Amino acid sequence: MRKASRAAALLTLCATAAAALTGCGGPARDGYLAVGAAAPGPERSPGENVAPQGRVEFQPLGGAPATGSSSASTSTSATPPGSQPPSSSAQGGATSTAPGGSAAPPAAAPGVGPTTRPPGTPTAPTGPGTGPSQPGTTPPATPAKLTLSTPTRAPAADRWCEQVTVAFTNTGTTAARSGTVGFATHIIGALGIDWATITTTQPLPGPIAGGATKTQTYTVCVESWRVPLGMRVETQKVTATWS
Repeated sequence: MRKASRAAALLTLCATAAAALTGCGGPARDGYLAVGAAAPGPERSPGENVAPQGRVEFQPLGGAPATGSSSASTSTSATPPGSQPPSSSAQGGATSTAPGGSAAPPAAAPGVGPTTRPPGTPTAPTGPGTGPSQPGTTPPATPAKLTLSTPTRAPAADRWCEQVTVAFTNTGTTAARSGTVGFATHIIGALGIDWATITTTQPLPGPIAGGATKTQTYTVCVESWRVPLGMRVETQKVTATWS
């Protein structure tokens, strides 16, 4: 009696569960739940499966989408097939390497170009002594300075005189206006003995301008009694003073 009651309770519980499960099939379709293998009968022999006679629909239970399905992307730009995305160095303005291996010159920043000087713009003036003198400026004046050439001697009409030619060159910028020329005349005997030296003076052929040269021929004489017959005079040194 107790066994029959338990069997009836279990059967009622199974039927209730089957009714609840079949109700989950969908709102508009009837659901079927297999609670066990069909018993052999006229439609199914033992060991043989029976194909369904109605429409069969499979519902996925969730998970990753099937292979080959499309998906949306949050990227706003797509890379064409076969192309490579630009590197960070190229986006930052760095040089890119050409196919031949040479680097392309960096692109100039907007508004930046080579510095050019407008036509007619004067150059910056140089400091004192760092460049050539300006046109039209005169160098500072320097005092007169005379240099004398080697005297050229020639015989005169008297044996106690001779002709002496001297060139005076002023290497300064100031003119030598006046001065004195001194002559050292030696008295030479018949045997070549230098008996005496007589100094005489004559005026400077001034004025001599700065940078100019003036040549003057003087007649230099000593007292006649100093040069007896057979002796001669010889002017060996010429000096000058000027102001």
